[in-house]
Amino acid sequence: MSLIQPDRYFSRTSAINVEWDIVGKGFTHVLLDIDNTILSRADHQVPADVRQWLARVRAAGVKMCFLSNNFHGNVFDLARELDLPIVAKALKPLPHGFVMARNKIGGTRKNTLMIGDQLSTDVVGAHLAGMKAYLVCPLAEEDLKHTMFVRSIERAFISDKEPEGASACETLHS
Repeated sequence: MSLIQPDRYFSRTSAINVEWDIVGKGFTHVLLDIDNTILSRADHQVPADVRQWLARVRAAGVKMCFLSNNFHGNVFDLARELDLPIVAKALKPLPHGFVMARNKIGGTRKNTLMIGDQLSTDVVGAHLAGMKAYLVCPLAEEDLKHTMFVRSIERAFISDKEPEGASACETLHS
């Protein structure tokens, strides 16, 4: 698989089946991007289906850690609220943050999965760190200007792929 191609591509974080797509694939540890993967940039909320998905991951005994390039107080507040460890200001796609987050929860390259909404940071960084990565469609079209620009370039790399899950990914396929 190429550095920039996701190992799987989903319409939404909650479309990832915890039993089949995580535990069934041998993953016991998950690194999670925050902005537009878990927390919507549109309303700065964690959608109900994503909260329920996080509870299912936790109930399955999978250890999780947030991994974010964000360094503002709100990501630390979210980590406290959801009772998850965090590595912020991770400088993704550099592998160092991925390794730090993985080590923080006791994972290895083989049993740790990265889930995020960007090819250039989440997928590339995970692959550079020797891990698998699932790409999800962003929760909202709203994002930082530079992220919107990068997304327009990323679309070319996944334009031939349809996301798995109940709904189409309008953000990346529009």
